[in-house]
Amino acid sequence: MTVAVSPDSLPALVLNADYRPLSYYPLSLWSWQDAIKAVFLDRVNIVAEYEHAVSSPSFSMRLPSVVCLKAYVKPSRHPAFTRFNVFLRDRFQCQYCGTHEDLTFDHVVPRRCGGETTWENVVAACSPCNLRKGGMMPAQAKMFPMQKPFPPTVHDLHNNGRLFPPNYLHESWMDYLYWDVELEP
Repeated sequence: MTVAVSPDSLPALVLNADYRPLSYYPLSLWSWQDAIKAVFLDRVNIVAEYEHAVSSPSFSMRLPSVVCLKAYVKPSRHPAFTRFNVFLRDRFQCQYCGTHEDLTFDHVVPRRCGGETTWENVVAACSPCNLRKGGMMPAQAKMFPMQKPFPPTVHDLHNNGRLFPPNYLHESWMDYLYWDVELEP
């Protein structure tokens, strides 16, 4: 699964004040218009630029490709419980058969048996597995999730998001993405 990013739209990678992306998935990008507006409002520093420039009758400016916030935005300690974040936690993979197709989510302990809609009870599941399990308990259906559902940290979701890069990454962004990979000598 990839996020569609058009190189023609000249988006700017947005970094927090500590030079880390605000998010990896979706990658924290602003339109070039929003990036220029933030520059003029003195909210960001330009870290890297595209070759392309925009001009007015009295002013010309190269478009920012990487901007860094001047004020640090403290990341949320606890990610929101959303369908997307469940899929991201489970790496967009059915927790019963491993497919990446036709995903929905499943209550491990069915709601009819008292199962709640929480991080600890919901997993990504493909529609066929979800239908096969139905309202049964895992032992009854002989279907057990590959990993026990858990409340992920922001760090967990960022790490999983790195596994699904957008279809386009500008070369000026590379120094600010995936910096925990081993450097070549």
